[in-house]
Amino acid sequence: MTAAGYLHPRDEIEQTMRRIYRYRMTTTSGGNLSIRDGAGDIWITPASLDKGALRRDDVVRVRPDGSHDGASRPSSELPLHQAVYRERPDLGAIVHAHPVALVAFSIVHEVPDPRLFHQAWNVCGEGGFAPYRLPGSDALGESVAGAFAAGRNCVILENHGVVVGGRDLAEAFRRFETFEFVGKTAIKSRLLGREAMHLTTDDLAAARDRVGVPLGPARAGPPSNEERELRHVLSDFVRRGYRQRLFISTHGTFSARVDERSFVITRHHTDRGALEPSDLVLVTDGHAEEGQAPSHASRLHAAIYARHGQVGAIVNAAPVNVTAFSVTAEELDTRTIPESRVVLRSPGRAPFRLQFEDPEALAGLLTPERPIVVLENDGALVVGADVLQAFDRLEVLESTAEALINARALGALAPMPDAAIAELEAFFFPT
Repeated sequence: MTAAGYLHPRDEIEQTMRRIYRYRMTTTSGGNLSIRDGAGDIWITPASLDKGALRRDDVVRVRPDGSHDGASRPSSELPLHQAVYRERPDLGAIVHAHPVALVAFSIVHEVPDPRLFHQAWNVCGEGGFAPYRLPGSDALGESVAGAFAAGRNCVILENHGVVVGGRDLAEAFRRFETFEFVGKTAIKSRLLGREAMHLTTDDLAAARDRVGVPLGPARAGPPSNEERELRHVLSDFVRRGYRQRLFISTHGTFSARVDERSFVITRHHTDRGALEPSDLVLVTDGHAEEGQAPSHASRLHAAIYARHGQVGAIVNAAPVNVTAFSVTAEELDTRTIPESRVVLRSPGRAPFRLQFEDPEALAGLLTPERPIVVLENDGALVVGADVLQAFDRLEVLESTAEALINARALGALAPMPDAAIAELEAFFFPT
């Protein structure tokens, strides 16, 4: 059983709402969460209470007969939750909120397409749309439940927000966060003036059928102190990257070299926002330790470490501004400010399927002058001599991408002239 399996519904709702509010995916007065337990009781956030200061005791239990207990009334959107649960007995949790990107889609009556990314498609599936009805009304519940009845798990509410369901609250949150990420990326790509590229059925199949590293024998002995320290450092940076919104909980892989034969890498299907040292998997001589499930990107990382002895850390990530460039054909030009050029050098670009079909060829695209490769429809691949350098490059890459997008509102881009670039290269990278 997972750690969440031991939490009371009150605690799960409190912790998830705190996370949603912390990352500005709802407001003080907006949004509501619920869990349906095995007895048929619905645990739901209360009406008219500050979502940023929700306490476990504020959560209201609503029984199947409609009676409830708790210090407050249940959310005014209780009819919506009840209607969806009646229509979908497989769902055990619902998130309804007003994150800004999905609200933007709701007020232009569009639904973001998760086929921008293979992981988003796997997590969210096709989105749905529910026509407008009065908030808090039975009619709104019927409208939303109709979209869920069609098999949708992520539903845009016309001029209102979004409703997302899952087997449990953890899954509902993953879908909610990922769907909002898709919406943000789609908006950013339009600000670039480019139509986003969407993955085909064959692209999705290539990602689904990728081959990871094989399993090897169990670890011969306890980890060295060097490995323990590296696990601690790496897990700290992954959590930091999540707080900086360089990752979302369902996407992103970080690894670090332990020695010439081994590296540690994030575990498959692990929440990046809560990663612990034990959530990293050791890979030795191209084989993961038995009984572990390393990231599906582990074969690519193994190919990079084998080819580039100077690389000490690797990150696959999809921060939203970088990813807007990855889903369009727009160049991510680092000739913006000196820091961008010095830290990022000259990023390359790779077609979507290369990382799955020929990771060795992708590893070959990396050079000291090209430590970053933008991956079509999958963010970026970044390497560094150590964890700090890889993380710094990722941060600078995202800041540069955001500045480039924001500059579109101000006028034509004026990159540094060739003479300035040559001067930087000569000063920081003398031959």
